[in-house]
Amino acid sequence: MISKIQRRNKIKTRIRGKISGTAARPRMTVFRSNKQIYVQLVDDQVGKTLVAASSKGIEEGTKIEIAAKVGKAAAEKALAAGITEVVFDRNGYLFHGRVKSLADAAREGGLKF
Repeated sequence: MISKIQRRNKIKTRIRGKISGTAARPRMTVFRSNKQIYVQLVDDQVGKTLVAASSKGIEEGTKIEIAAKVGKAAAEKALAAGITEVVFDRNGYLFHGRVKSLADAAREGGLKF
């Protein structure tokens, strides 16, 4: 029997085999811990993080509301950097709850994926 982390890593590897980020369309990857949520826009060809946002410093609201704020902040930073289209990488997590909230807020903020 495999653990939750091993299962997520297996799914993550399968997803990463299918998608990659470029300078024109970077990969938007999400990491979620028990307390925080992080998002990065990564150019895989160069191996460089272009934009990053996290929930550190945001304390008001539920975890889902905080994730939405992080998604909106990431979209604002991306638009300021001239990025309008991304490839979404859910990083092995299910697309619901905080991950979905972050993605929806990023779409509302102006990112296309």
